[in-house]
Amino acid sequence: MSSLSAVVYREAKIRATNFTFIFWDLFFPLLYMLVFGVGINSALGAPAGLNGVNYNAFFLAGVLAMASFAIASNTSWSFFMDRDNGIFYEMLTYPMSRSEYLLGKVIFNVFIATVQAALTLVVGRFLLGIPVIWAKLPLLLLGMAVGTAGWFFFYAIFALRIKQNDVFNSITSIFYFVFMFASSMFYPLDHLPAWFRVAALANPITWQIDFLRYTSIGVGNLHTLLIESAGFIIFALLSFAYAVRCLQRQE
Repeated sequence: MSSLSAVVYREAKIRATNFTFIFWDLFFPLLYMLVFGVGINSALGAPAGLNGVNYNAFFLAGVLAMASFAIASNTSWSFFMDRDNGIFYEMLTYPMSRSEYLLGKVIFNVFIATVQAALTLVVGRFLLGIPVIWAKLPLLLLGMAVGTAGWFFFYAIFALRIKQNDVFNSITSIFYFVFMFASSMFYPLDHLPAWFRVAALANPITWQIDFLRYTSIGVGNLHTLLIESAGFIIFALLSFAYAVRCLQRQE
């Protein structure tokens, strides 16, 4: 067994023996769609700025990005569990590169993210009648995979640099609030104040949401999406490079 596959296997065993994590990752985002999305859709229908689609269809990409974001956060938090039981420092002595360690931790969770995306799309299509574009499903799952990996590498930087669990949880809670609400997740940006649009358009989760919205229901500008996709890939690569550097400094 290679070093990378060994880390993937360990991560899979950890998640498979903790039903709470699996339930949270797979089903909790669906509650947002079924409660928050359905409620607003019933109240508003197809408001201006949603390109003629109803709110359920508009919010679908937000639910997918929310799941990607949450799975990445949960995965990075596992560094603290590894520190507490001592396995983290033991694994640093194993004959594997720091890059393999990071990639191994995220690969299984990318799989979870793609399963969650498929589940959300099925529920959205057959329960809520969202007009999902199945022909673009491979691109959508690719967006989920890259998005989850990128956010994990970003969060891993803070998990590796911060020693106190409560401080890390406080920072991730702030990130959750800022990234989620200063984005195109819950509302279209066209009619919002200029300062808010600038902040949202500079937000990497907006880039991911716009990609997922285009590949799920076909809403979006292709030229803008290409720029945002390139931006997110750069964000993910830079996060990965710095996370590896932080891991190399661990003692």
